[in-house]
Amino acid sequence: MAALSAWFWNERFWLPHNVTWADLADPAPGVEYPKAGHLLSALPLALGIFAVRIVFERCIAGPCASILQIQTELSRRAQPNAVLEKVFTSITKCPDSRHLEGLSKQLDWDVRKVQRWFRHRRNQDKPSTRTKFCESMWRFTFYLCIFTYGIRFLWQSPWMWDTRHCWYNYPYQVLTSGLYYYYITELAFYWSLMFSQFTDIKRKDFLIMFVHHLATVSLISFSYVNNMLRVGSLVMCVHDASDFLLEAVKLANYAKYQRLCDFLFVVFGMIFFGTRLIIYPFWILNTTLFESWDIIGPYPSWWLFNVLLLVLQVLHIIWSYLIARIAFKAIMRGKVSKDDRSDIESSSEEETDTTPKERLKAASSRGENGTNGHFGSKPWSQNHNNW
Repeated sequence: MAALSAWFWNERFWLPHNVTWADLADPAPGVEYPKAGHLLSALPLALGIFAVRIVFERCIAGPCASILQIQTELSRRAQPNAVLEKVFTSITKCPDSRHLEGLSKQLDWDVRKVQRWFRHRRNQDKPSTRTKFCESMWRFTFYLCIFTYGIRFLWQSPWMWDTRHCWYNYPYQVLTSGLYYYYITELAFYWSLMFSQFTDIKRKDFLIMFVHHLATVSLISFSYVNNMLRVGSLVMCVHDASDFLLEAVKLANYAKYQRLCDFLFVVFGMIFFGTRLIIYPFWILNTTLFESWDIIGPYPSWWLFNVLLLVLQVLHIIWSYLIARIAFKAIMRGKVSKDDRSDIESSSEEETDTTPKERLKAASSRGENGTNGHFGSKPWSQNHNNW
């Protein structure tokens, strides 16, 4: 273990040339440098944030959903069937034609009846609009609060206005209480998102989001241990600037305030493109790649940090393309595709199971323009969770 620890914390990887861990271990009185042990405090804080989220969703978000008349959909439940349930849980949730024909013969059911059973069974495991509203309201509240704190803190920081201050006297940069709380709170929040994935209703994008949260936790932890907190705080603030707007778009969409949703989506798109495609590459990457090269020079962990930031920029370009495509479809067709991971499934087959009178009654109960009685336009924004 000692050999493994010595290999992992190799000074030649983590620190600039002619700097050792001993140089950072004994600072002057009243001076504190980031230490790897500080990251452990994020774990109990993550549990606390998770507990706050549960209380928030039940006591604040839930009543707000009721005021907005967002109720839990009563989806048709699949009738109990031991054979089909075993196939669903242990073999496949979306059987192909071969499986459908085999089960049809085994149960003496029509193929369409078997297919319908699987569709209803899948819908049972999907979160309702009310559940998604509560989750989005929690994330909106956190992102807005942390972004407000970050802007207020960075506004008083010299590296906000001159990014070369991120590298002056590096790595002997003092850890202030404001910077510590900002970093640890962000880290704890993403830990809490990882915890909640195992307790929330499992979605199709479980693995993708788990990897995303893990990568975020790793990048925040890496920059903390490497004392790149100043530039790291800029990266976090740039990302938080659009995150709360995305959640606001979702909230308006779930509440069926269509025009508000449309407006917020336009604002979100502008902020996202501005921060991820202009500010991030020309402000953040410029200082991490070029200004830092001139002031402190490259070393192994410097290369790794910049590679991770460049990978993040590639993701920004991909996400921007997806957002632009959604916006283009919205303009051309008047609506965008549904969220594959959580929307309730429907099909023309299911419509054949209801009478025209029942379908007319269901349509009228939703409102003529699908906006639950609120002001709205043609519903182009079914869901914005695709990125």
